[in-house]
Amino acid sequence: MIALLALKSLLVGLVFLGALPLILADYQFLLVGWHSRRRHYAHCRPYLPRITILVPAWNEAAVLGTAIDRLLHLDYPAGRLRIIVVDDASIDGTAAVAAVKVAKHPSRVVHLRREEGGQGKAAALNEGLAQVLADDWSQAALIIDADVILGRRALHALTRHLADPAVGSVTGYIREGSRPDNYLTRFIGYEYIVASAAARRSQNVLGVVACLAGGAQLHSRANIEAIGGRIDTGTLAEDTVTTFQTQLAGHRAIFEPHAAVSAEEPMAIAGLWRQRLRWARGNLQVTGRFRGVWFRPGTPGGLGGISFGLIWFSLLLLPMFMLCASASLVTLYFIDYQLALTAFHVLWLTSVLTFLFITSFALLIDPPVGRRTWREALLFPGLVNVLIMATAVVPAVLTLAGGWERGILLFTYVWLAACMAVAYLGKLAEPRWAGRITGPLFVYVAGYGPLLCAIACAAYLKELRHADARWEKTEKTGKAVSPV
Repeated sequence: MIALLALKSLLVGLVFLGALPLILADYQFLLVGWHSRRRHYAHCRPYLPRITILVPAWNEAAVLGTAIDRLLHLDYPAGRLRIIVVDDASIDGTAAVAAVKVAKHPSRVVHLRREEGGQGKAAALNEGLAQVLADDWSQAALIIDADVILGRRALHALTRHLADPAVGSVTGYIREGSRPDNYLTRFIGYEYIVASAAARRSQNVLGVVACLAGGAQLHSRANIEAIGGRIDTGTLAEDTVTTFQTQLAGHRAIFEPHAAVSAEEPMAIAGLWRQRLRWARGNLQVTGRFRGVWFRPGTPGGLGGISFGLIWFSLLLLPMFMLCASASLVTLYFIDYQLALTAFHVLWLTSVLTFLFITSFALLIDPPVGRRTWREALLFPGLVNVLIMATAVVPAVLTLAGGWERGILLFTYVWLAACMAVAYLGKLAEPRWAGRITGPLFVYVAGYGPLLCAIACAAYLKELRHADARWEKTEKTGKAVSPV
């Protein structure tokens, strides 16, 4: 009897563990409300350092020429801005495009050609950083991707933070900018409001930033030197490692929401899968590399803070929490039906409150993107999960199912984990017959969030198997439009 009671307690605890990421997500969004009091602007002033923009490029002929032209026309003093294109042994027309721009702007554009490429973005960036540190000209370096588009005043918004010598790096607000868009880029657009515009504001409040956006990060020269003058090449998350190193070196990292940057994102599940698999594996590698940092208050940069650690691991382990909660509910269903039902209602009512709070809040943070993505925002957890949440709010609906009530409940318990597998079916269906219809259908039914969790599960497996960690870039075609 005691053993059974202990088992039930453990299972209920595992179900409620599934609510932890939801509670921490609410906590993050509540912190956003304090951003107006914890912003860094009181320490800012107009500041126009000499900036070298580093553009790593591997087979970027389709976007590089336009990218350079836009950078040259940013609202920033021309004499204080240089561009270094680091050509990572491209085999398309990248070198020719860069040569044309160098010939036209010899004092402002530099082309560095690596003869042995394919070693990843970080290796290419290190070639550029060596050039930056070779003389005294550069006071700061802006690292961007070849496809991103900075708003005309974005540099002013970023550089003002470097007027404070305590700040080592600043990152902008990456927006999904593909036009024409499709269902997947609209999901990504909404995701970026939540993960960037909102979450990074909350990190400003906590005083610790998890990751400087790889597509737009400005570093002071002092910070580049403090982290050793090089970008880490040992993980798939060089931007996150740089962020951690910056803060461990005693420099602040800041998110600047008014420095808008547009980026072209994948329009197919296969492209999204490759991109996010790299990100997820990189985060696992970072977690292990900095294992001595977690939950150690007093660690420089706030990286050892309890709040930051809980938020980091709640996202990192979210698929595991979902699997444990689902398995626990199914087990309870067979050994204590009523207890399983109670635990189910607690978990899903928490989901409802979190869903309503975060969705409404996020859509108001960036209204233009919100107006374009509100349908995807409502279906972010998937149509079936939305219906389950409705059932949790109005449990009387189950009585309409008659004798099917227990079967429907068992389905909902299984679905908490099965939705990830169904979302994965969207990837499998996409390249097949009628995939343009069935692929999106699986994502809308199972959810974009569960699709990201399925990718995280794939990352767990690849890391456990020590699979080859190749840096696979996302193919870009120049579809991004200016953020302003």
